[in-house]
Order: sequence, then structure tokens, then C-alpha cells
Amino acid sequence: MPEIPESVRETLRPYLAQVQKLFGDALEAMILYGSAAGGEYLPGKSNINLLILLAKQDTELLKQYAALHKRWQKEQIVVPLFLTLAELKSSLELFPLEYLEIQEQHVLLAGRDPLPELRIDLKYLRLQCEQELRGNLLRLRQRFVEGGASTEAITILLPLSCTALMPCLRSLLRVKERPVERSADGVLQAVEKEFGIDTAAFHDVLNLKRGIISPGPAEAPRLFDRYSAALQALIEKTASVKREA
Repeated sequence: MPEIPESVRETLRPYLAQVQKLFGDALEAMILYGSAAGGEYLPGKSNINLLILLAKQDTELLKQYAALHKRWQKEQIVVPLFLTLAELKSSLELFPLEYLEIQEQHVLLAGRDPLPELRIDLKYLRLQCEQELRGNLLRLRQRFVEGGASTEAITILLPLSCTALMPCLRSLLRVKERPVERSADGVLQAVEKEFGIDTAAFHDVLNLKRGIISPGPAEAPRLFDRYSAALQALIEKTASVKREA
């Protein structure tokens, strides 16, 4: 697993052994994706994302995995995506954004890798990008209110929003048939050039996520406003792509 950060490899070795023992012949493939699969993984902050392909869905096996997962969620492993190969293939039109992200950046941990064979139609991608962006902004506003508009809430919410934003940005570049950068900074530079929006607020939130900056009570609300405005501008640009099409 040379592409995987050492700390993630140390976690995955015993985890993989336990998952293989639990699922046995029902396990067709286990795939690591996301930042831990060669992206901008941040130890202690980034999650470990997995796709587990099963020969068939079995509630009893999932129940047993639930007990196993209680131990591994402490190691930043989120609940995997459990799919059969048939479910994966039949849902390509519904989740093109997610599957393209997994297809382009993943590591096969066990079994046979079906992802290179998938053919994902980009005509559904722009719509999902707009849906995800609008949902991101709505959730951000809701959680801002739930958090009492506090500095603490803002410094938690903005990095979460930005993490969800990055796959959308890469997919928007795919829709425009532009090269897709893997680094977050490269993606933001490409989006700024392609869509003509100021991405400075996105860069600042990335630096907040990385621990490079720590806005205080005066700056945090301004960063929230700048980020929200940039996200709204991006949504409007995404809608214009539909009109051009």
C-alpha cells in the first residue's frame, strides 16, 4: 500500500484482517478512497473512507460488523459504503460525482477492482454538482444558527463545508472538460480561472482546516460571510453552465 500514509497503513492492516475474517467469501472487494488513498490526508482530522463490495446484502453480517465497528470508529474509520456490484452499476447515473471521485483516487485493499471498468455518463454530473452546492450552503446556514453563531461553531462548520465542497469543484472542472487537479490548492486555482470567482475565502478555510490560521471572535464572522458569498457566487456560475448547455 505505497500510496497510503504510514499511520493509515498501520490502522488498516489489522482492520482488513478482521473484515476479511468476518465477511469471508461474501467479500468481493474492499477499496480505500478519499484523502487517505493518496490525497491531502491530515492525521487526526481526516477520515478513512472505505467501499466494501459484497456478493449479496446480509443483515446478519452487517449486524456483526456493527459490533466490530465500535472499535474501529475510534481510528477515524467511518462506516463503509456497503454495496453489491449490481447495486454499484445500477446507481452510476444517480451518484456520478461520488463514483468519479472514488474511481479516480482509490486503492484496492482486497478482492477484484471493478472501478476501472465503470463508464460514468457526465451528463448527470452538472445537476448533482448544483444540488450538492445548494445543499451545502443551506446546511451551513442551519448549523450556523444551531451553533449560536459562535466563533467555535464557525471554526468547526467552515472546514466541514469546505471538505464537502472540494469533490464538487473537481466535478465542475470535469463538466467543463478541464484537467482536474488532485491538490485542493490546485483545484481552487483552476476554478478561479475557469469560473471567474474569487476563491480567497475558500483558501482561508482550507488553511483553517490545516491549522495554519485560527480566526478570533472578530475575524470568524467575516470569514463566514466571505465564504458564504463565494459559495453563493459559485452556485450562480454553476447554474449558468446549465444555460450554456
